[in-house]
Amino acid sequence: MRTKQEIAGNWLERYTGLPLEAFSPYILLTNFNNYVDLFCKNCGIPVVGYDHNMRVATGKGITMINFGIGSPNAALIMDLLSVIQPKSCLFLGKCGGISPKTQLGNFILPLAAIRGEGTSNDYFPPEVPSLPAFVLERAVSTVLRDNQLDYWSGSIYTTNRRLWEHDEKFKEYLRSTRAMAVDMECATLFSVGFYNHIPIGALLLVSDTPMVPEGVKTIKSDNLVNLRYAEKHVKIGIESLQTIMNVSNTLKHLKTDW
Repeated sequence: MRTKQEIAGNWLERYTGLPLEAFSPYILLTNFNNYVDLFCKNCGIPVVGYDHNMRVATGKGITMINFGIGSPNAALIMDLLSVIQPKSCLFLGKCGGISPKTQLGNFILPLAAIRGEGTSNDYFPPEVPSLPAFVLERAVSTVLRDNQLDYWSGSIYTTNRRLWEHDEKFKEYLRSTRAMAVDMECATLFSVGFYNHIPIGALLLVSDTPMVPEGVKTIKSDNLVNLRYAEKHVKIGIESLQTIMNVSNTLKHLKTDW
């Protein structure tokens, strides 16, 4: 195998176990196995097994993939998806609230991501901004509104550090960025999606408020967030991509400079 497309095609099937022709052009991305289970429940399909590195399920014209955690995995899935050139990808992830305005269960619609993870530097110079596709964020905003759900919009800080909640110097730096929240994937997904000509957006769920000791995620708090908000998160993701699917003809008039 010599070309990127040859390798990506082979690897996408190897990681997921799904033949390339079985992927929908509308992709939901996540980090969590319980989100895949909730997707299967919503679509009325059998819950998929754990036979491959990336769990994948297809229903209602949408394919959901759990690609794992962190910016390297985020870059990998966007490179692999380049072989099927999805029409739209939407990431359903969790984040830690930086702004004191954010509370557990809040939704955040990112308008931009700060590239603190380093992985995206392999794709673009540091000064190139990391932005989601406007069309996707508009669709998610509409679905949230139609469901009478409030949300925050703003920038997300993406880091490659997973254990930093004890580091007061780093937390002070995060505050200085004026970002709404911190995550580990958004900047990479947006940048590598742009690199591969794949429209991608995100809807994040605030799962912890790690700027204060009592807000650091625990087993108990994470279970509570999943119980209260995860099903709604997945439902909004499905409805958002269905909105894109249903108005695809009008989307042709929105031009993107790749």
